[in-house]
Amino acid sequence: MKQFWFSCARVSFAAVVAGTALVAAPAKAQHPSEMSCGQLWYERNKIYARNGYCFKTSRARAEFGPGCFPPYGDLRGWERRRVNEIQMWESRNGCN
Repeated sequence: MKQFWFSCARVSFAAVVAGTALVAAPAKAQHPSEMSCGQLWYERNKIYARNGYCFKTSRARAEFGPGCFPPYGDLRGWERRRVNEIQMWESRNGCN
């Protein structure tokens, strides 16, 4: 019985050690000046989706679903500032 427990402990320990090697560091947010138009679009709409915006375009509905839950895309604080920054870069880069 002890031998069985010891082998399970070694397997578990090995799995834990192996698992920690696969954990990636958190991704650093990319600055909007370094993003493509597609990345800017996605980043902006991801914020709206998180806040329940009712998407109308087929592209946005395919990516994020229909949305439509409170607060219905009403942004406040840092999210409003981030969307404003993204929109400024979309305009600067000539994105549609």
